[in-house]
Amino acid sequence: MTSRVTLTAILCLTGLTMAGAARADFQDCLAGLQSQAAAQGVSAASFRKATAGIAFDDKVIELSQAQPEFKTPIWDYMAALVDEERVDDGKAAMRQHAQALASAEARYGVDRHTIAAVWGVESNFGKNLGKMPLIQSLATLACSGNRRRDFFRGELMATLKIIERGEIEPSRLTGSWAGAFGQTQFMPTTYQRLAVDLDGDGRRDVVDSVPDAVGSTANFLRAAKWSNGMPWGYEVKVPRSFNAGAAGRKNKHAVSHWAAMGVTRIDGRPLSGDGPIGILLPAGINGPAFAVTKNFDAIYSYNAAESYGLAIAVLSDRLKGRPGIQAGWPTDDPPLSRAERRDLQTRLTARGYDVGEPDGRVGSKTREAIKEVERSLGMPATGRPGAKVLEALRRG
Repeated sequence: MTSRVTLTAILCLTGLTMAGAARADFQDCLAGLQSQAAAQGVSAASFRKATAGIAFDDKVIELSQAQPEFKTPIWDYMAALVDEERVDDGKAAMRQHAQALASAEARYGVDRHTIAAVWGVESNFGKNLGKMPLIQSLATLACSGNRRRDFFRGELMATLKIIERGEIEPSRLTGSWAGAFGQTQFMPTTYQRLAVDLDGDGRRDVVDSVPDAVGSTANFLRAAKWSNGMPWGYEVKVPRSFNAGAAGRKNKHAVSHWAAMGVTRIDGRPLSGDGPIGILLPAGINGPAFAVTKNFDAIYSYNAAESYGLAIAVLSDRLKGRPGIQAGWPTDDPPLSRAERRDLQTRLTARGYDVGEPDGRVGSKTREAIKEVERSLGMPATGRPGAKVLEALRRG
């Protein structure tokens, strides 16, 4: 039987071989894409302008094939996305762009705090838009042996149409390796369907126009069946006897059903609301629990992950001045905020480790440095940025 290690090596070698062939054929592939684009109304001039100087991008292939070695615990994920810094930045952004958010809320019937929370989670209120050129990334994926090649060709065609219509300059179309772009990270086909011109300048510019970006996000959530006036949900307390198998976003029942099982609000008050709710247990029966409505499903549809949806939901509450998660996470090593992660990275740098710029983002370099420090301190080598290793470094 082929060992798992051998199989992994074979798959990696196959991926590299396919990427090498795709790199060699890249220009031929581009010529074929130009014909496809022409059939969809993209002029030769627009195609040449968009693709001038691009090359097959090995980094995109590397990122698309990466299998994460480090699974982020939900408490670390939430701490990085919903900390005091992001709440303060979000309140400031909401004050600065109050008119745009109010207009988006009024026109599309979506709560402005939820719109702002999506904005905050997706790009840190426009500060982190992504730096990878969309045309190069999508052309690379469209011309590779990627199993989703046809999907990426569709996204590339949508991007070319954005350029053809003059809505966004090619130089401003940067984002993630997979093609998400703008202040609230739309995929190009999503942009085609749902982007709006909220500022009225005749262009749907979700990159440099905050009104267009927040309006487009509101339009997305409206299309996802957001119901204004209904909460996304709230934190609850479940009894120790609660059957974790009954939890789940899709397993919705009447409030009375859950009340009969002993579920209450986190402060002990009875459950409330008219519509059906589901119970989320993102860290299992011993962690925080949440009742979620169909509005949580609308948030979830933006990026299909419950942890992502929960980050937006909790951030929206914090932007309203409400408290964050009350119950403790089931860990004896508390998560770090971004400020604490920057402190950790600064201390690792001072010890001679190369972790890059201390920016609070924990990548492979930071995790490897943490592992080495943990070993030197006689701690289990987890590579996780937790309170224990930070406190150990602070003690010197």
